[in-house]
Parts: sequence; C-alpha cells; structure tokens
Amino acid sequence: MKRSQYFIPTQKEDPQDAEIVSHKIMVRGGYIRKLAAGVYTLLPLGIKIQKKIEKIIRKHMDKIGFHEIFMPILSPSELWKESGRWDVYGKEMMRIKDRHDRDFVLGPTHEEIVTEIVRKNVKSYKELPMCLYQIQTKFRDEIRPRFGVMRGREFTMKDAYSFDATEEGAIETYTKAEKAYNNIFTDLQLEYSEVEAQSGPIGGSTSKEFMVHAKSGEDLILACKCGYAANVEKAAGIVENPSEDMKDMSAVDTPNVKTVEEVADFLDTPKEKIVKTILLQVKGKILGFLIRGDREINLDKLRSFFRTDDIDLALEDDIVKATDAPIGFAGPVGLKVEKLFADTSVEGMSNFVVGGNKTDTHLKNVNLERDVQVAKFIDCAYCQEGDKCPKCEELLSSFRGIEVGHIFVLGTKYSKSMNAKFLDENGKSLPFQMGCYGIGVGRTMAAVIEQKYNKENGMYWPMKIAPFHVEILPLNVKDDKVRGKAEELYKKLISMNYDVIIDDRDLNAGIKFAESDLLGVPYRVVVGRKFLESGKLELLNRSTSQKSDIDEDKLFENIPRA
Repeated sequence: MKRSQYFIPTQKEDPQDAEIVSHKIMVRGGYIRKLAAGVYTLLPLGIKIQKKIEKIIRKHMDKIGFHEIFMPILSPSELWKESGRWDVYGKEMMRIKDRHDRDFVLGPTHEEIVTEIVRKNVKSYKELPMCLYQIQTKFRDEIRPRFGVMRGREFTMKDAYSFDATEEGAIETYTKAEKAYNNIFTDLQLEYSEVEAQSGPIGGSTSKEFMVHAKSGEDLILACKCGYAANVEKAAGIVENPSEDMKDMSAVDTPNVKTVEEVADFLDTPKEKIVKTILLQVKGKILGFLIRGDREINLDKLRSFFRTDDIDLALEDDIVKATDAPIGFAGPVGLKVEKLFADTSVEGMSNFVVGGNKTDTHLKNVNLERDVQVAKFIDCAYCQEGDKCPKCEELLSSFRGIEVGHIFVLGTKYSKSMNAKFLDENGKSLPFQMGCYGIGVGRTMAAVIEQKYNKENGMYWPMKIAPFHVEILPLNVKDDKVRGKAEELYKKLISMNYDVIIDDRDLNAGIKFAESDLLGVPYRVVVGRKFLESGKLELLNRSTSQKSDIDEDKLFENIPRA
C-alpha cells in the first residue's frame, strides 16, 4: 500500500477530551473519528487492526467448537421482560419505540435473544452442548462515555453463549472457553491476568475477568504471587487485629464530629480502631453492617451474598428511627434493626470506637462479645493492598488493569425464566445450563496501545494485528536512487507475502518519522543518506526499540513472518 493513496487523516494536537494515551493515539494517528459522545467511526487503519483481532478470536472460538452466528441488534421488550431484566438492567439499556409504539432494545448483550433461538430449535440432550458466538455492535448508554473506544456507547464485542445438559457439562464448556481466552490474549502478545470477578447484571454463579496490565486501567486488581488475583469488587483478604485486654466502655462527647476522619483526629485514634455502622435497605428490611474505619462497604459483595439487586442506603427517616439520633452518630450498641452483620475485618477487634446513637456522642472501648450481638460475620468490605491472601496468607499487592474479557457460568438464570428446556435421556424436561463469554474487540485494540506505547519510540503493534508488517520510509523521494531502492524493497517484501506500506509522499523527514511513530508498524526500513553513502539501510525493530544499519542482503532475514 502506498501512503499517498491510503486514508490516514493524522492530526498534530491531542483531542481536547482525550484523557488516556490510546484515545490520543487513535485520533492523532487517524484510526478513529468522533461522531458524538461515546460514538466513533473506525477509519481504515482502525478497521484493519480490528479485523485482525477478530481473526484471532474466530480461530480460537472455532477451535473449541463454537459456531458463529449474527443476531439482530434490535430485540423486542417481551424477551427482556421474560428474563426479568427489563426492569432491573438500568439506564444503560437503550430503549426505543417503533411506529406502533412497541418497545424495543438496542442490545447491550444477547442472552435473551440467543436463549430464544435455542429454545425454539434445540429439543434433545443429544444436540448438546450447543455453543454459539457472534462479533457484533453493542449499545450501552454510559452515564459518562470517555477514553475513546475504551468506554463508548456503541462498541464491537465478541459475545458467546453455551447450552449444556448438566452443571458438570457447563463447567467443562466454561473451562474450554477459559483456555481459549488465554490463547487469544497470548496470541495478541498482551501482558494480562485472569482474575476472579463479580457477575454484575449478567448474573450467574461464577465469573472471571481478563485484565490487561496498564497504569491507565480503570480496574484495581489485588493479587498474590501464589497466583490468586481478583478484581477489588470481588477480592477477599485476611485482616488480623491485635488482641487486647477488654476495657470498660464509656461515652465521650464529640461535638459536630461525624466522619471517621473527624473522629480519628478528635480522639487521637487510628482509623483502624474505629468501626462504622452502616444502615442499608435490603429487600425492604433495614439491616446494620459494621465496617472497620479504614474500609468501605462493598455493595457488590452484599448483592451476591443476599442474592438480590434490591439493596440501597437506608433513608434518613429509617436511620433516625433505628438510632434515635441524627445521621453521623449511628452505632451498634442498642441499634434497632432486623439484623446486625459485621465485616470479617471487624472480627477479633477489641476496645474500638463506635457511634453512640446520640447527638454529638461516641462510645469508646466497645467489644463485640460483651456489648454487641452480631448475627454473622460476612465479607462485605473492599479488600486492600497489604491484606493477607485468602489462599496462602502472603501479603496482597495491587495493579491497575483494563478489562478486555469476561466469562460467566450462568446456570439456569435465563433458561428457567424464559422456559428454555430440553428432554434428557429419560425424557424429562429440564432447563439448559448456560454460560456466556465476552471480549471487547475495540477495547482490546485500545488496551494494546495502553500497554505497548512509549514516549521514546511511539506506538508498537504486535506483528499479528499490526496494520502493516513493514513500513518503507524513503527520506527523499525526489532522489531517483532513494526512490528506486525503496520501491524495489516494497515490491520484494510484497512478493514475500508481507503486508507493506511505503511512505511515498514528498514531505520532510520530521513529519514522516512523527507519523511513523503513530502508525506503529513493527519493522521500519529507512532509505536515506546512509544508503547513498554506504549502501546501508536503517532497520527499526519496534518491539525492542533497536535500530541497526544493515546491508540489504541481511535485511529480509531480520524481519520475521507474522
């Protein structure tokens, strides 16, 4: 491909709304253009890279027996009402009405549609497992679309779904998909981790995320060298509290002191010696939760524990009724709630500070076994770096990650609600055991940039997904010798089945090098002054950032196959 004939509309300045490297590079390098907030056009460079990513995905999904289909983006509301997600999915779901005032959804995901397909067409256990996937556009009305294609309202996703006869079969399929995902991200040359995760609005009993390591990642991952890793929303850790002799409980005046930070400063007490009392409405009941002062409550863990999305902060009237005090002074001693739970970080604490259920009052030297009746200790707070690993008790460390894939064991969440059944070997009608498996295709492209870009050498695309394998850069196209050699190399590399681009434009070297860094082709061959003086070509290997002056007869052996 000749650069002069290829549509790559570069720009010198970063877009004003760009916060991360991938967004800047994709706009400046001519990969994407913004149409509206969270809505982007993929230009030729972007679509070329995306198609190569899709090719790798298809190879590994086909290999494990998943069959590609293409489902409608538009789906009727009746399917979502059957599954129960019409009312609970939230404002992210884009809903529209047709001319007959019927409700439809622009699919954020396709569990309902694929279940409808399978329940109408698969009737016997002999047809199972049935595994289907697609690569298609999705819509989610993000409250704050940002980071370019990383968090958009319209995006490309590979979503796959499995239907099995038994729970054991569903786990076996899930394991196959898990291995395929590892192969996909290994093929993409990404540094990533597989981590435990919450299932969120998709549902199901088990899920794992695939996180690309990147400082710009939105997700915080807690990990141990033993191999344990989990998203902070899911991560569990062991917290040890020092043992102390029990002291007498006493009330202390704390005028206008409400927050943990204010109490810690006023009483000259570390936050770790303060216990917060948080009141929540759970399925219509007011429950209390004790959380150590240096921790935050994790509603995702509570949704999983109580198996409901019907969880929210208690209203002010409910708090006053339960505490006989204004907001800011709630405590467990004498608290009037249905049940009182405590986070595992509180277990073993001695002589701690709590709210006094009285205006401007806190209690010191509170002890659970003497002063408070706890129904159960549960994991309901966010884990932190420095907690002990739940598997080996070594200290947990943290890193930032970009979620590029998520796999779920769904069980019968959708098959039961949508009456999707098959006949087993005994003629008994049973619901399908399901799984689902997603990869953000555009997000993966952006994640590669976040991990591979560096200021000194620009962008680096791995060979298998690079828009081109080799870039030929003649520095003075007016020189017949330079231009002739560049074109000769260009034709030779094409004949060897490399994907090649030649920058045949009559521009100064500075512009060509700057745009080459945005293009990120794995191997760049410069034909310039050194060639005229000594016959040497300059070869840049972007993966190692190594430049070398090389004779033409050695050039081709230094450029590997994709």
